Amino acid sequence: MKQFIVAKDVFEKLPDYCVGVVVATGFDNRSENAAVAKMLDDEAAAFAAAHAGDNVRELPNIKACRDAFQTLGMNPNKFMCSIEALTKRVQKSGALPHINPVVDLGNAFSLRYQLPMGAHDIDKAEGNIEIRFSTPEDHFLPMGEAETEIMPEGELVYVSGHTVKTRRWIWRQSDDGKITEETSHVFFPIDGFGGVDKDDVLKARDELADLLAREFNCDIKIGFVDISANSMDI
Repeated sequence: MKQFIVAKDVFEKLPDYCVGVVVATGFDNRSENAAVAKMLDDEAAAFAAAHAGDNVRELPNIKACRDAFQTLGMNPNKFMCSIEALTKRVQKSGALPHINPVVDLGNAFSLRYQLPMGAHDIDKAEGNIEIRFSTPEDHFLPMGEAETEIMPEGELVYVSGHTVKTRRWIWRQSDDGKITEETSHVFFPIDGFGGVDKDDVLKARDELADLLAREFNCDIKIGFVDISANSMDI
């Protein structure tokens, strides 16, 4: 069985870091789902209305991500974290396109809680899915590109084997990591920080798990990873 692991030295830089986890097995990502599509539309419209004049980088959960980027030596203005980029896009348009149920669910819950939420196809993973600092043996294929990038050493990444799934922690997803209609075994990580938004992470995790069980009749596993328990089976 594969595992999700946050390397112990990550907590030396980010001691409060935590990840809520939902694993869905037997997920149908081929069929459109009206409830999920409506949820995404509703969450986008609600966020745009509630935060029309706000500077989203000051929202507490987004600010926590920006602060973590700075702690890690990454400029959050140059490398905008996924949740800040998503909320800014919704501020401008009031909507997001429908991609497929897995992607739409991640976007909807991200907007509801202003938390970064990923989605990874477990069957595509070379082995365990880890959050660790990169090595020169790692490689990254940008979304939609044909040329692989060799990774610098010491960058925080989501990775499986030596294949980087997401660069600069939650900045840019790989082409390898994209979710397709064939995806049926999904790992949803919800990134947060214990002293800021742990309650939101747990609420988002539990709500997502309940919705998946109700709407998709798939097998669900939930978990929580932090400094006290840095791994779990997925």
